[in-house]
Amino acid sequence: MGEEIQRIGMVAGEASGDLLGAHLIGALQARRSGLSFTGIGGSRMLERGFRSHYPMERLAVHGYAEALRHYREIAGIRTELGRRFLAERPALFIGVDAPDFNLGLERTLKEANIPAVHYVSPSVWAWRGWRVRRIARSVTHILALFPFEPKIYDKAGVPVTYVGHPLADEIPLEVDKAQARAQLRLPARKLIVALLPGSRRSEMQYMAETFIKTARRFHDEVKEVHFVCPTVSRETRDLFQEALYRHGGEELPLTQLFGHSHEALAAADLALVASGTATLEAALFKTPMVITYKMSTLNYMVMRHMGYLPYVGLPNILAGEFLVPEYLQDKATPGVLAEALIELMRDEPRRRRQVARFREIHETLRQNTAEKAAEAVLGVLDRAHA
Repeated sequence: MGEEIQRIGMVAGEASGDLLGAHLIGALQARRSGLSFTGIGGSRMLERGFRSHYPMERLAVHGYAEALRHYREIAGIRTELGRRFLAERPALFIGVDAPDFNLGLERTLKEANIPAVHYVSPSVWAWRGWRVRRIARSVTHILALFPFEPKIYDKAGVPVTYVGHPLADEIPLEVDKAQARAQLRLPARKLIVALLPGSRRSEMQYMAETFIKTARRFHDEVKEVHFVCPTVSRETRDLFQEALYRHGGEELPLTQLFGHSHEALAAADLALVASGTATLEAALFKTPMVITYKMSTLNYMVMRHMGYLPYVGLPNILAGEFLVPEYLQDKATPGVLAEALIELMRDEPRRRRQVARFREIHETLRQNTAEKAAEAVLGVLDRAHA
């Protein structure tokens, strides 16, 4: 008789989830044969043999306003995928981040006695705690990336495993800055400032102008500087390029990159970073930074009403203090941001303190994440089908 195949359902909603999902699939395949994976995923998961029923990009919306515009389409995908999974009855379902999509699907499957694992804790530490109760009803097990999260779920009676963050495994503790500069053909003796205005179209639309005008103001004060701006897609690259010409940035000493954000952060002395995963990447590369963010007025009003932490950047959340300056929405003006970068450039003790705390964060998050996550997932699978 042939080997029994156990089907695993998975859904990832954007590029970061696709990377997490691919690492987890690889670790599961290394530990156990006879597993197949199906649902919604991106190119990295597909390379691992994953079968996607819908393009992942159809789920990759950002912010409340954009989500409302696409609500009917996304709700339809979730309903249809739920029907498919209820008919096929996978041995286990793994929702990779994308909580607005996955938690409802997970609850449907859990109520049908299909174990549901959620990989990446929703930001219950940043928003109102009522989300914990919804999560408890929806999931069988949580895989948490950050060390302060398990106690939140333990208190609510939700099984949880801290697995660390895969970026902390991927990014080396020590980075060769000179080698990174040479690889990107950046000036060896100039100050290098990385500009990371966001990976999504909507982020680039809201922040490209501010980043370019900030760079111009910085260059007015600091002549021996070279900027580097990595973009993740042709669309965001083109949007940034268009903004350069609209706002007088074509004369800036600037290298635009397609991808290569890690190399850019490794090479940089300072970074201006849009709030999000890129702030964690900058911290793991030990790059002193200033954090900023802009969004639609509606999104900002909703998020300001919901949030209760005093900071939004992941390095500050992990440090438990305003380690990195943050300038959001109306406070994120080119003058303010340029001055913040110049102050950080001139304040060596402050830069050293950021770097020291970034190292502590890196060591805490470095947990061999894919292996820990795979072990926890197989534990849930074996207990459910004992």
